[in-house]
Parts: sequence; structure tokens; C-alpha cells
Amino acid sequence: MAKKTKRKSYIAKAPIRRLMKTEGAGLVAEDAVKTLIKQLNKVAKDVTKQAIKLVKADKRKRITGNDILAATRL
Repeated sequence: MAKKTKRKSYIAKAPIRRLMKTEGAGLVAEDAVKTLIKQLNKVAKDVTKQAIKLVKADKRKRITGNDILAATRL
């Protein structure tokens, strides 16, 4: 039976590296990409938790784009 490993991130490295280069970074170190992904994951988790609180307070089940926007303003 295959052993399941815990996924460290849902964000792929290549698109983040491309984004950084598109924004003007000439060379991007591997640790810079990893650090940015780690921070993005943390922010995404925090925003999602806040959005879930808003949804539950309204007695709804579905998170909407407006919930995400509201959660980022908190």
C-alpha cells in the first residue's frame, strides 16, 4: 500500500518564479521562491479562516469572492 505524504504546499514553484521574474527580478534564488510560497500559504490559510467565520455567522455554507475580500479587510 502506498504511503501518503503530507503535502507541504498547494502552490507550485514554477508559476511563482515566473511571477517574480515578470515583476522585474532578474535572478531568483530557490530559497526566495520557497519563502514566498510559505508566506502565501500562511496568508491564504488566515484569509480562509476569516472567511469561514463570516460564512458561519451568516449561516451559509458557500464561501464567495466577497467573503474573501471582506476577510482581507479585517
